[in-house]
Amino acid sequence: MNGKVAVITGSSRGIGKGIAREFLASGAKVILNGRNEERLQATESDLKKISSQVHYFCCDVTSSEGAKQLIDFAIQTYGRLDILVNNVGVSSRGNVVDCEPEVFERVMNSNFMGSVKPTIYALEYLKETKGSLVFISSVAGIRGLPGLAPYCASKMALRSFAESIRIEESSSGVHVGLIYVGITQIEHNKESISADGSPIVLDDRSGKKAQSISYVSKKVLQNIQRRRFITTLSFVGVLNAFLQPRLPMLVERLIIRSSKKFKEKSK
Repeated sequence: MNGKVAVITGSSRGIGKGIAREFLASGAKVILNGRNEERLQATESDLKKISSQVHYFCCDVTSSEGAKQLIDFAIQTYGRLDILVNNVGVSSRGNVVDCEPEVFERVMNSNFMGSVKPTIYALEYLKETKGSLVFISSVAGIRGLPGLAPYCASKMALRSFAESIRIEESSSGVHVGLIYVGITQIEHNKESISADGSPIVLDDRSGKKAQSISYVSKKVLQNIQRRRFITTLSFVGVLNAFLQPRLPMLVERLIIRSSKKFKEKSK
């Protein structure tokens, strides 16, 4: 990773910041991205304790203009691009029958189009360096799950998008990586989108079996170094990925049973 230039979207906190930390420690040069400039400034300042080779660019990558400006900034700053990590995204909660259509639009725009647009502008530079294009997905992108339809749909769309690029660029030397992340530690007061579109604060995961951000970040780096396509980061995800194409109805019955048990415990 020494000297390689990486752009990481959604990197002012959480997994994105963790990936930036891991890359910098490995000798990479990093461009941070997010929509909150105050948070980006604080993150940049914190990460400069590891390396001076970190800068931020504040923009909304769901905007074509913002996505292009981000990639242009990386080229203007370092003259090349070796890695794009599409990490920006938002989660949602609520059954389809209760969801406002706008919730689907917001989630798809962030999780899918927020990866599509930077990718389009980055590909020509990644082809020059035979670099890596990485998508941070979720085990919820392996199959549909109850209460998570917008989120699952957006993450499944990423898989198809990544597969298409992988075939299209098979002769160019660009590595495409897809990371299926499991339940991961989150910051205090991290928000999701409810069925009516209002923000809701996610439950604290400190007492649960959640993957650490450090663990996820190291696996992302490993995916790039080994130039793998798919990396699945939880036992449930690995099991689901194995069973879903072979025994889809069994997986569905298990999910229904698990969902019923959860509802009973929640009463």
